[in-house]
Amino acid sequence: MPNFKQIHYFLTVADLGSYTQAAAALFIAQSALSRQISQLEEELDFVLFDREPRGVRLTPAGAVYRERVMTIPQTLAAAAEEGLEVSRGEAGVLRLLHSSTIPAASLMPVLNRFMATSPKARIDLDRASSELQVSLVANGSADVGVIRLPVLRRDPRVRFVDLATERLWVAVPNAHPLAKRDSISIASLEHEQFVSAVYRERGGLARVVTDLCLKRGFVPGAAQIVSPKASMLDLVAANKGIAIVPQRMAVLGGRGIVYVPLLDDDAISTCALVVPQLPTLLVKKFADILIQDAQSAFTESLANH
Repeated sequence: MPNFKQIHYFLTVADLGSYTQAAAALFIAQSALSRQISQLEEELDFVLFDREPRGVRLTPAGAVYRERVMTIPQTLAAAAEEGLEVSRGEAGVLRLLHSSTIPAASLMPVLNRFMATSPKARIDLDRASSELQVSLVANGSADVGVIRLPVLRRDPRVRFVDLATERLWVAVPNAHPLAKRDSISIASLEHEQFVSAVYRERGGLARVVTDLCLKRGFVPGAAQIVSPKASMLDLVAANKGIAIVPQRMAVLGGRGIVYVPLLDDDAISTCALVVPQLPTLLVKKFADILIQDAQSAFTESLANH
């Protein structure tokens, strides 16, 4: 198999059309260059050059070979550059997961900052439940996840980084009597129908809502149609019931829905990052940006209060 040095020497001779000029350009003896080209021809089992009085000319076979290998140096240089960029966390693919209660739109400021610092990186964004994200990141099927706590499954291959908490709001249909209220207590929702399902065996927002209601002595009443996903807002808009949602979902708005803040002190929810125990530089860069954003949001909320 021809090596890169032989190919490089061959291309230099082909470009300059002379062993003498090529040897000078390569800073090697002409005899050493001739020996390398001869070895290459033996490897290929065909002649590359026809010798002429004033230099050399590619044979038809040599011309075809040159056409095929002439991009190898550029390909190798590009591969080395891309590898260096990946090793520095400047390029590569970030496989990012997010919970349905953490809308992609709410992550866009962080994604924009990340892409500005790593313009050659690409983000593969997908949605998955908080519980599933833990498994996917642990198994290497995803690089990082943004989840809603709590999660019931833990895995030693990943670690969790808590982000800032956010207030919980109630999403009600426009015509609902509660839509005219400035704030609502969780206890006042005892007789309402929730379009979010009651789950004690899973984590995330559903677990938070269920625990808040149980703490006040009632089980959330289930509407005729329920959903644990962001589609529950479509059910609220269709006047099928109410839902308790985090603030980042409330600020997105939605036709046919009014969002009313919960006044209970414990009506809060926390997001977290799920990252491998040994994250790549690309994951570290994204995590740092998201953590900084969460800290800034927390500081801003304190200032507003």
